[in-house]
Amino acid sequence: MERLEGFYADILRAIELIEDFLAQGHIDSFEAYTKHAMVRSAVERQLGIIGEAVNQIRKLDPAHPIPEADRIVQFRNRLIHSYDTIDDTFVWPIIQKHLHVLKATIRRALGQ
Repeated sequence: MERLEGFYADILRAIELIEDFLAQGHIDSFEAYTKHAMVRSAVERQLGIIGEAVNQIRKLDPAHPIPEADRIVQFRNRLIHSYDTIDDTFVWPIIQKHLHVLKATIRRALGQ
């Protein structure tokens, strides 16, 4: 159980780091995001961590509450193995539309 909670905590921490990167860089638009290579790299790293943690959670708890876990892991695999196909127009909507949903799910799983 501790290991499972650790993976949930890793996801929450990665989301919070992404939020911090964007806030510190004053990045609130797609255009601003595309101009900051260091932030894009840091965000993609955290998305990779999220994907790997979700993958481990799926193995440990097949009844996990994470929505779209398969898509998250597929994106992680693409990020790691097909990095040259990653497009900011795909990453930005993940940040804007999906991370807050995942964050709420993870907080519930951690009892927060």
